[in-house]
Amino acid sequence: MLLHESRTLVADSRPRIDAPKRSGGDGVPDVFCSDEQNDIVIDVSRWRTLALQTLLAEGVRGACELSLYFIDEESIAELNAEHMGKVGPTDVLSFPLDGVEIAEAQGPGALSSGPARPHPDHDDVPTLLGDVLVCPVVAKAQASTHAGNLDDELALLVVHGVLHVLGYDHEIESDALVMREREREILKAHHWNGDVPSTFRQEHDE
Repeated sequence: MLLHESRTLVADSRPRIDAPKRSGGDGVPDVFCSDEQNDIVIDVSRWRTLALQTLLAEGVRGACELSLYFIDEESIAELNAEHMGKVGPTDVLSFPLDGVEIAEAQGPGALSSGPARPHPDHDDVPTLLGDVLVCPVVAKAQASTHAGNLDDELALLVVHGVLHVLGYDHEIESDALVMREREREILKAHHWNGDVPSTFRQEHDE
């Protein structure tokens, strides 16, 4: 079973999800997507598009960038140990960047999490929104008992990771409910183009 949690390097504060969404002026945000693993075939263009659609759905516009990487088990395990203090691979890691403020967060099957980062100042325009790193091997291993299948699992991890970069968190149940509902809304609009499948889940068994 994977245990997911969040940790931040800045002072504790509840994320204000209802705050105005960040906007960097006219134009479309830039999403860089790269497949750095060879275990599972990844449609880079498709997942880049979903990441971009998630940003746009959250009101992100203008001169800002997000990076999405698909990496192997060994690499994500090393990052998980270095930044989260956890042993072994995880499904997704998010590294939001807002000026000098840096936060780190893990995936959507959270059983516990650390303090949330302060919500960014929406009057500022961050050049780099952050990085999202997904491990397809871990996604495949947990898909049948989580999102239902690999395709839906990868979609959930991409959306979940991007929302973490934008300030969503799941440390407490009220925040988790908001984040999960937003994930479902985005997936319905930009992944399934319809209702949530009956096999889809957002939480792991405790």
